[in-house]
Amino acid sequence: MKETILEEERVLPVLAVRGLVVFPGMIVQFDIGRKKSVLAAKAALDTDSRELFIVTQTDLSESEPMAEDLYKIGVIARIKQVVHTADNGIKLHVEGIERAEIMSVVQDEPYLTGSVCVCKPIAARHTARTEALSRIAQERFEEYIRWFRQVPPDILLGVMQQKDCGDLADFIAANISLDFEQKQCILDELHPEKRIAKLNDILSDEIKVLSLEREISQKAQEQMDENQRVYMLREQMRAIASELGEEDNPQEESDEFRQRIEKLNLPQVAREKLLKECDRLAKMPYGSHEGSVMRVYLETCLELPWNTSSKERLDLDRAEKILNRDHYGMEKVKARFLETLAVRKLSDQATGQIICLVGPPGVGKTSIARSIAEATGRKYVRVSLGGVRDEADIMGHRRTYVGSMPGRIMAAVKQAGTNNPLILLDEIDKLGQSFKGDPSASLLEVLDPEQNSAFQDHYIDLPFDLSHVLFVTTANDASAIPGPLYDRMDVITLGSYTAEEKFHIASKYLVPKQLKKHGIKAAQLRFTPKALHAIIEDYTREAGVRTLERTIGTICRKVARRIVTEEDFKSYSVKPADLEDLLGPAKFAKDKEERRDEIGLVNGLAWTSVGGELLPIEVAVMNGTGKIQLTGSLGDVMKESATTAITCIRTRAETLGISPDFYAKKDIHIHAPEGAVPKDGPSAGIAMATAVTSALCEEPIAHDIAMTGEITLQGRVLPIGGLREKSMAAYKNGMKTVIIPHGNIADLAEVDQVVKDNVRFVPVRRIDEVLPIAMPGLLNRETKPNTPCPEPAHGVQTLRQ
Repeated sequence: MKETILEEERVLPVLAVRGLVVFPGMIVQFDIGRKKSVLAAKAALDTDSRELFIVTQTDLSESEPMAEDLYKIGVIARIKQVVHTADNGIKLHVEGIERAEIMSVVQDEPYLTGSVCVCKPIAARHTARTEALSRIAQERFEEYIRWFRQVPPDILLGVMQQKDCGDLADFIAANISLDFEQKQCILDELHPEKRIAKLNDILSDEIKVLSLEREISQKAQEQMDENQRVYMLREQMRAIASELGEEDNPQEESDEFRQRIEKLNLPQVAREKLLKECDRLAKMPYGSHEGSVMRVYLETCLELPWNTSSKERLDLDRAEKILNRDHYGMEKVKARFLETLAVRKLSDQATGQIICLVGPPGVGKTSIARSIAEATGRKYVRVSLGGVRDEADIMGHRRTYVGSMPGRIMAAVKQAGTNNPLILLDEIDKLGQSFKGDPSASLLEVLDPEQNSAFQDHYIDLPFDLSHVLFVTTANDASAIPGPLYDRMDVITLGSYTAEEKFHIASKYLVPKQLKKHGIKAAQLRFTPKALHAIIEDYTREAGVRTLERTIGTICRKVARRIVTEEDFKSYSVKPADLEDLLGPAKFAKDKEERRDEIGLVNGLAWTSVGGELLPIEVAVMNGTGKIQLTGSLGDVMKESATTAITCIRTRAETLGISPDFYAKKDIHIHAPEGAVPKDGPSAGIAMATAVTSALCEEPIAHDIAMTGEITLQGRVLPIGGLREKSMAAYKNGMKTVIIPHGNIADLAEVDQVVKDNVRFVPVRRIDEVLPIAMPGLLNRETKPNTPCPEPAHGVQTLRQ
């Protein structure tokens, strides 16, 4: 309990100080600058005693303290000296006299004045306990100053001379660095024995804290000394290398690589491995081959965009405008990528499927990928896979091989400079296999969003996240893509262009592009719409527009020559009549004029990797011994299909009015032009059967009918593939009717609308339905008695979509 004040109250100027506690008998000097503090000091100087009451603020941030902001216990001090400073402040030199308690604040303007009572000191009896507490305080003070603080000898001497435990507590508290709240706790305690006990507790806690500080400081100093030692040794190595003329110092290079690694904020696994490589490089002798390999490896790894991303643009309207600006049609592809953008806008975690664009050459598979990259704000990199036969081209070479390097995937990421580019894997169906492995198997991990988040190239040998990369692949023949790889991709099929689509592409894209390429102004050369249609129909016949573009380029070159050589040249308009002079005779117009109904000639339909083709099949029947001859580079499947077709016709010989023994007296020759082009597949079965029937019956086949379908011995017509491409070929070649298997009706949904509008599709189930359609005259032939004329077995179903 605090001692009750016995002396009378005194009114003294009050000096509130921040962070400072003055004890009785303590001489201290400090600066004051607040107006109230300066006025209080001056008021004390005006008295004979020069005394004032010094008390500590409870809140250091308070600039204008009131009574509630001050501790109750303070010290009555006498001003011994005053020094005025340049900034209107005062430096006070005071001596604490005795403890006092402020009872009330008499005034707070212009400075604080308080009613103060002196706390009468309690005389401590000299007992064994007080003696023990005093000795403990002295020992702990000695430990404090011996280990952690530099204290003048006179203070230590003063501690040893103090006999009263209360005065000893005040003296020690006044001369050690404690928080002001701890010092105030000592000042508040009036009982000497309790005061020295509190001091001992505070000293014990302070020694523990300072002990930890010293331990931490020693460790930091040791680390600093070690770093200094390493730094000095490295500097000496640099100086030695400089004297020897060895500019490429492995240690210096290692330090540079280390700094670059630390700046990249790499994943922990990559960081630790690259730092180990730096340590190995530092130990390599100058000019060693292994050191060169390490330098190349570190450079390659550090140039990868580990944390560099381009800002993805998810504006669907802008993306749609860019895609429509660069490409005509291709609605499926555009819609698919706009859907991908929409999903990305809704969810940042969406990885999406790998897109595979399948279609004939020249339809814009590669160019639309570039437009997609521009629309999404991604970097664009093209990787050609045609002819790749080594899996190391995809996964990279191990560093143990001489001349090893990263695979094409990591090289593309490095080239892009960002970890989220659009990488086009061109001609994925042209991958080959050899004794060096299967490259398509190496792509399984690359093109799987569930696995490629930790793709590991053999050369880099560190996991790299490819999940942010947008992969687009292209192929001409989807059947050439291995099954597991095909299953990982979202396949979008691009068909051949119609003549109308080619016209729009030529007028909007190809002509302006070629004019700019050849330096011709739009006013100098103009293509009329009829001229473009004539070029498309008479000079180019392809699935895409590459030949069309080259043909337009040929005209531009001829006109460019005239612009240069003719001084009076102003402009030139290309009309259909000018094409023969510019391009020579028409290549395909004659085919259409010469086409007529013929015996033994039928229009089959074939699918190729560059689109559909019209496949004419010719059959000649001659007197002989029943030989069957097949020519035209036919494959095994197609030869078997021809044999099946002849057998099927033999079973219907009497019904068709054919001599039953024709197989023994007639030689049949089946030919499929062009003879140098290999052909295979079962889809020409009904075409062969129709041609054989026509040759045996001597009945002409309609020239504007094409057909496709596999035939069986019983005359059933089985479904085929590639109907979309085949129907486009029929449309381009002027066919009016296409006979298809009944099982392919569902595939008509994929056929272009312009083809449906101009071609009549007739689905059939048996060969008996095909023959009357292809040879209308067969129904009017005279047949044997009791032999019915061939009629459609199930009725002919005509579809005009």
